[in-house]
Amino acid sequence: MSTGFCLSLFVAPAHLSLFEDALSLLAGAVVTDAMEDPPPDPIKIRVYLEEAPDPTDLESLLRDTSAAAGVAVPSWKIEALPDVDWVAKSQADLPPVTAGRFYIYGAHVTEAPPFGKISLRIEANAAFGTGRHETTSGCLMALSDLAKFKQPLRILDMGCGSGILAMAAASLWPGRVIAVDNDPVAVAVARENAMINRLGRRIGLGVSEGYKSGLVHAGGPYDLIIANILAQPLCEMAVPLWHHLEQGGTAILSGLLRSQEAMVLTRHRALGLRLVRRYTLGDWAILVLRR
Repeated sequence: MSTGFCLSLFVAPAHLSLFEDALSLLAGAVVTDAMEDPPPDPIKIRVYLEEAPDPTDLESLLRDTSAAAGVAVPSWKIEALPDVDWVAKSQADLPPVTAGRFYIYGAHVTEAPPFGKISLRIEANAAFGTGRHETTSGCLMALSDLAKFKQPLRILDMGCGSGILAMAAASLWPGRVIAVDNDPVAVAVARENAMINRLGRRIGLGVSEGYKSGLVHAGGPYDLIIANILAQPLCEMAVPLWHHLEQGGTAILSGLLRSQEAMVLTRHRALGLRLVRRYTLGDWAILVLRR
C-alpha cells in the first residue's frame, strides 16, 4: 500500500535554490543532498508528496523554472512510497528557525529558545507553514516589524495552512485572530497547533473559499489581513481584501515570486492600496500594503 509519492530530479548547484523554491509550491517536503561535503554535481532533489502531482502542471512548473534558470528542463520521475508519513518523517529532524521575534521549533527540539524570542511549536504535518520557507519567514519578519508601531485588534489570516502566522499574530497582539483555509486538513492541523501553543481560545478557525464564509464576514472589517498564498489567488482576491480591510488597515501579502511582484502590486494599487514596505528573501517577495 502506498500513502505518498516521491518526485526526484537532478539540477546543477547554481540553480538549486531556484528549483527548491519552485518545487516547494507543490506543498510537499523538499530534500536535497546539498549538505554533503563536498556537494554532488548535479544535486538530487526529492520532493515527498501525499498525492502525485498532475504531470501537465508539473511540466509547466519545471519548464517555467528552467526558462528562468536558462537551462533545459530536467528529466524527472515519480515513485510511490510505502505506508510511511514521509512528509512528517522528512521534517521531523529539521532544526529550529528564527525569524524576526519568533523562534519556530518542533517537538524533537530540546534546547531552550533564545532569550527574548517568542516560541511557537509547529509539528511536521501535511499543512504548509513550518517557518522554513522564505515566504513564511518573511511574513514573520513583517509581523515583528509591524508590532513596533501598530496594534491591530481584528486580524485575518487568509489561507492559514499550519496556522503559524495566525499564532504569531495572536502572540504579538491581544485582539482575536480569524484564520481560514480552503483545505479542511490544514484547518485541522492549525487547530491542533493552536492548542499545542495554548492559543486555541484566541484564534477562530474555519474552512472558507476565500472571503466567502460567515466566519470571515463576522470578524471584519480587519485592521490586519495576512495572505501568504500564491500570486494569482492574491490578484483574484484583491477586491474582497479591499472590502474587508479597514480604512488605514494593513495587508501583508506573500507567496509571490519577485518576478510576480509588479502584477500583484498593480492589482492592489488600482484599488487604492499603497506599498509601505517590501521584503525580499531569495526569489520571493513579501509586500506590506496599507489602505
